Amino acid sequence: MKYLLVLNVNPDVIAALPEAEQQAIGTGHQKFMDTIKASGEFHSTVALQQPADSAVVRVRNGVPAVTDGPFVESKEFLGGYYLIDVASRERACELAAMIPDASIEGLGVEIRGVEFADGL
Repeated sequence: MKYLLVLNVNPDVIAALPEAEQQAIGTGHQKFMDTIKASGEFHSTVALQQPADSAVVRVRNGVPAVTDGPFVESKEFLGGYYLIDVASRERACELAAMIPDASIEGLGVEIRGVEFADGL
């Protein structure tokens, strides 16, 4: 079954970490990717740009309106995700615990089962 491991980022939490811990996050993500690629459980991953670089499109009365910035104001934002293909929810939880974000106070990894996918 496929699971989405959602990385919600709080930039204030990251900024408060010592430089060495910030760098260890990137190293930890590479180690995690190496692990799930070697096990055959890796499907894909995406890291997203900052919300300030985003745009929101709303169509009202048939007219699209584009505004800069995130859809909602929040301390946390979707920073990226891993899509994995594993045997069980329990395995998805095991893998999520390996992601550095899971061990940082104020962050976490959300696990969502994939209900439907096309083109995967």
